[in-house]
Amino acid sequence: MRASDRWAIEQQGVPGLELMERAGAGLVRAVERIAPDGPVTVVCGKGNNGGDGLVAARLLRDAAREVTVVCIAPADELSADARENLKRLPGEPPVMLESLARSAPAALAPRAPDEHESSPARSARPAAVVDALLGTGFEGVPRGATAQAIEAINANGAPVVSVDVPSGVDASTGTVSGVAVRATATVTFHAPKPGLWINPGKSHAGDVETVDIGIPRGAPATATTVGLLKPSILDLPPRRQRGSTKFTSGHVLVAGGSRDLMGAPRMAAHASMRAGAGYVTACVPASLQAIIATAAPAELMTRGLPDDGGALLGDGAGAVLELAARGGALVLGPGLGRSEGAGAFARELARSAELPLVLDADGLNAHAGRASELAARRAATVLTPHAGELARLLELEHEEVDRERLRYARAASERTHAVVVLKGDDSLIAEPGGQVAVSPGGSPALATAGTGDVLSGVIAALLAQGMEAFAAAAAGVWLHVLAGREAARRQGAAEGVLAGDVIAALPAVRTPDRGAGEPEPARGADPGAPGGGADRR
Repeated sequence: MRASDRWAIEQQGVPGLELMERAGAGLVRAVERIAPDGPVTVVCGKGNNGGDGLVAARLLRDAAREVTVVCIAPADELSADARENLKRLPGEPPVMLESLARSAPAALAPRAPDEHESSPARSARPAAVVDALLGTGFEGVPRGATAQAIEAINANGAPVVSVDVPSGVDASTGTVSGVAVRATATVTFHAPKPGLWINPGKSHAGDVETVDIGIPRGAPATATTVGLLKPSILDLPPRRQRGSTKFTSGHVLVAGGSRDLMGAPRMAAHASMRAGAGYVTACVPASLQAIIATAAPAELMTRGLPDDGGALLGDGAGAVLELAARGGALVLGPGLGRSEGAGAFARELARSAELPLVLDADGLNAHAGRASELAARRAATVLTPHAGELARLLELEHEEVDRERLRYARAASERTHAVVVLKGDDSLIAEPGGQVAVSPGGSPALATAGTGDVLSGVIAALLAQGMEAFAAAAAGVWLHVLAGREAARRQGAAEGVLAGDVIAALPAVRTPDRGAGEPEPARGADPGAPGGGADRR
């Protein structure tokens, strides 16, 4: 983004002040949508983000809005373009943050816990706040006046429009290392930034709008390593042809299950069938085989394995390996449990199976602290952890993964030589070379038990059909999101969706030109546009 700005200004003759003017105009449109009338407080930092805020303040005043401008630094510390826009600002000069309580007490007054929307104190506070403190070049922890301003913005309680990225969020990674603005909307410029897609940054960004600020086409670009999934991913899975057979459609093995957890392998197997696998075999404890055989679709084949009181044993891996010799793909872990024998079974099977593997749930827990063992596998491997499972795999605290999801998804992929799907509303699909695809999310129906097993089954079906691991994982995540949305549409509410409903919706969303449940891209954004880097901030 820095290179694009420099190229536009130095080689294409686009004045930097013109780029700033368009950025400010985009901010004003967002403010007017969120708060059509009432006073506005614009909080400005030292850099060009602050300059964008000053443009917005001028345009709002020109439109007869009451605007209070708050600055965290004196004029001589502002960037050159920001200083120029300060000179152009009509009306009252900015108020310094340290004198805010005396000069403009209502501009960022904190909302009292017992304050109602109709109270006099509420009416004196701004209808909207523009956060123009920190830009996309920021990383680390906000300090001093910047941190105080962020805390004041959050305490005020008014809707917030952030400039390019919520202040305190790392635009390249989504990391939040200290205080950060919680925006109602974020107006980002030229191209979306990964930190607006990836949690915790995503949860701070609100609605995201990408605004064209006039950088001409043809700006220099480098290959992006982080991108948002887009609908064309569904062009990749193969389609059944007239001459297709159950063998060409692929064989999926599902190995797992234990007493009280037989639903998990059944759902993974059923999802594989609905995602296009030609035939599926569930390898489960022999003493519980009848449970899955009677509850699952009649088309599902089963194989009983040695067990001890419903827990699989290590010597059961050999029977699965015999079936795996036919090829296809293997899902290992759903409902497996954490007994010593089940752990030995999972490690032996993962080590010896020479077919593509999806490792999930207790299959992952069996490898806690043993991530490097997975790197020795010769066939493709896809890991599908949530944050807790990834933390156990890497011997970290759960909170560390939550803080730096991108970092640890990449670290796990590099250490295991596997594709890693770190699940969440912002599911990250990382491959060992560092490339990461990000799910647009927006499918709250998936927040229910069993949907992780569904995802594992879908990815395995795509692997069994011959897809490369990174593409299969990315397409599987996208199908999963779409099926969650379609299931919510059918049930009438996300809260009524069960994992079985998501499975039932899979065939309806498999065809690329079918719009059922398709996630909406961020406002104004190309879902596949590259992001990352820092811009003119």
